[in-house]
Amino acid sequence: MRIDKYLWCIRYFKTRTLATTACKKGHVRVNGEIVKPSREVYPQDKIELRKNQIQYKLTVNDIPESRVGAKLVDIYRIDTTPKEAFEAQELLKYARDYYRKKGVGRPTKKDRRDIDDFTDKNE
Repeated sequence: MRIDKYLWCIRYFKTRTLATTACKKGHVRVNGEIVKPSREVYPQDKIELRKNQIQYKLTVNDIPESRVGAKLVDIYRIDTTPKEAFEAQELLKYARDYYRKKGVGRPTKKDRRDIDDFTDKNE
């Protein structure tokens, strides 16, 4: 089975087009090599996939006939993604919430004091 179709079948991408695009951009590796969307996948292949700033690591167990339900995905792959990858994603989410949106305007007096306190602590 093609790698783009496999990733779509085991529900890592919502559409096959998104899976194909990720392969073309170099976000997918099979056994350590960047692959094209047409690369065949076999059982016991190691897949590394970058999606939403998380580096997923999978091992292919079996090849599905077609797209499978969410409950059946574990039959076809073993997820070996380290927990640290998801924890880093949580930290990024909190950091993103703090910053001001572009075009909101000048920092407030409180923002300036927070910045000053931060720079004083680092010196």
